[in-house]
Amino acid sequence: MRDAAAFHSFFRSISGKPWALRLRHALVVFFLAMALPFSALAEGIGVRSATLEATDEGWLLDAQFDIQFSPRLEEAVTRGVPLYFVVDFELSRPRWYWFDEKPVRISQTYKISYTPLLRQYRLSVGSVYQNFTRFDEVKRVLERIRGMQIADKGVYVAKDVGYQANLRMRLDTAQLPKPFQLNAVASRDWSLASDWHRWSVTP
Repeated sequence: MRDAAAFHSFFRSISGKPWALRLRHALVVFFLAMALPFSALAEGIGVRSATLEATDEGWLLDAQFDIQFSPRLEEAVTRGVPLYFVVDFELSRPRWYWFDEKPVRISQTYKISYTPLLRQYRLSVGSVYQNFTRFDEVKRVLERIRGMQIADKGVYVAKDVGYQANLRMRLDTAQLPKPFQLNAVASRDWSLASDWHRWSVTP
């Protein structure tokens, strides 16, 4: 509070000077510009971390996402609109003489739905599901991918060769009901997707 009072007192003392007015205007523009990126990141998906591990069963993926839902998306779920989130993973190796080699390309879909009679949210992958009483619980579990098998042991990956792992998560608007697909085109609330997260892997 003391710092804020001193800040405003300083501006009052110089308010009548032309150079001070230009300075004030420049500072206002600066702080507004600084605020814009934070507003843009208020809703969306980010990849915090990702690791790939070779086991006796194959390649396993662990990842941590940061998902920020808009109020409109959360409301749509509670009104009975299921949301489908897709995790895309690729393992690639650049080749100067041809297209990149991609021995592994896989997508896994997570479905969020709501049952009004039971007042329960459900997160499902195929026939496997888990029920929750609060939406934030669903979000917390969806953000953490643990032990996702992206390739079995039989997939050929060259030893001691550098590969690039590519990972992203996105809301699959193509699986929304038709009226909501039209909304997804016109509204940014439905454009929920992370950038590709890339890191180096050497088997």
